Amino acid sequence: MATALSLSSSSFLHHCAKPTSRIGLSFKAKASLSTSSSPMATTAEKVAPAIIVGGGRVGKALQDMGSGDDVLVKRGEPVPLDFPGPILVCTRNDDLDAVLESTPKSRWSDLVFFQNGMLEPWFESKGLGDADQVLAYFAVSKLGEPPIDGITDTNPEGLTAAYGKWASAVAGRLRAGGLSCKVLEKDAFQKQMLEKLIWICAFMLVGARHPGATVGVVEKEHRSEVSALIAELAGAAAAEKGIVFEGAMEERLCAYSRAVAHFPTAVKEFKWRNGWFYSLSQKAIAQGKDDPCPLHTAWLKELKIV
Repeated sequence: MATALSLSSSSFLHHCAKPTSRIGLSFKAKASLSTSSSPMATTAEKVAPAIIVGGGRVGKALQDMGSGDDVLVKRGEPVPLDFPGPILVCTRNDDLDAVLESTPKSRWSDLVFFQNGMLEPWFESKGLGDADQVLAYFAVSKLGEPPIDGITDTNPEGLTAAYGKWASAVAGRLRAGGLSCKVLEKDAFQKQMLEKLIWICAFMLVGARHPGATVGVVEKEHRSEVSALIAELAGAAAAEKGIVFEGAMEERLCAYSRAVAHFPTAVKEFKWRNGWFYSLSQKAIAQGKDDPCPLHTAWLKELKIV
């Protein structure tokens, strides 16, 4: 919303090409408001020390937002037992099992997951049902470069959100880095997580049907396709989770697509993204019910993804 250009890392937004002038201007405007009276002030907040798992673009950016007393843990290294504070996990989704194995079980409650996609089944399988999460809507174009806030014309206050016991500490760190971050309760966070999942699944699948299409091209030239898919996936997610989404979802997701119009499209990390919706289809069909996502299923088959 966070993959280089393969879109397979911890957050989709973490892996973009060179920022467009639109996002660059948005970032400059946001940064210019970071005064002592601003909620995004970089001088007013003390950043809590953290363990950062993953030394890529996002992990390095989070470390740069700190006060110099963080601990960076790279691939294969153990997570310290006696370092207090949050453990910010910025790895690929497929590395999560290894991260958990490298983390003392007494510290699992301090893990904060920055990954994109549907993590709930994995959390439940590991006994992490109420895990801390961050929906990271910011871009880090290259290792060591400052992050760019993924604000949109429908959400100028920013879209990044955090949930859990360390949410306030994470929000403070991001604000110290000039980024926005909301702290949400579980229900509100889940809705936003699902919206982001719907965005990735819809725009990536429609884009894959039109080789070479960027997110911006999908929003501009294939709006009817992506609109139909958004509606279908939103209905399936709402029914499965027993929730009601806020109105104007399509407008929010298309606004975000305009803000990151240069992103390429590809169906990646199927297990963590489109695979969740396909599992809803499989479950319904096995029960003799109609497929809740027939368009999604048809297009996955068209592209020989399933």
